[in-house]
Amino acid sequence: MGDYIVVLEAPIIVRDVESAEDAINVAVSKVAKALNKEKLDFVRVEIGYSQCPVCGSPFESAFVIGNVGLVGIYLTLKVFNAQSLEHAERIAKAVVGKALKKVPLKVFEIKELHNGKEKEGIEINDNNGV
Repeated sequence: MGDYIVVLEAPIIVRDVESAEDAINVAVSKVAKALNKEKLDFVRVEIGYSQCPVCGSPFESAFVIGNVGLVGIYLTLKVFNAQSLEHAERIAKAVVGKALKKVPLKVFEIKELHNGKEKEGIEINDNNGV
């Protein structure tokens, strides 16, 4: 049985926003509200980052077209007493999935903890060639 830090990636759609900054604020608020409603205040919410396909530099994953925004969010939580990496992934998705129904969750990264400290872990970062 091991303890893990699991980072999930979630796409959040927001409506009636004027800018990427507005979309980010609304998305973070929407996710935090859903997590707090399920008493999941231990899940850390952060803005996701994408990589520019031309220059390679990172930028916040927020896109607005026609007052509709798509924001990439990272959700980080600790999973205790999991039997394997796959088990930790399933637990994390089940816990967060209670609050974010109908939001597809993808594992971004999993790291194993040893004595409360991060160990070299497995990084799952499938950018599909980006």
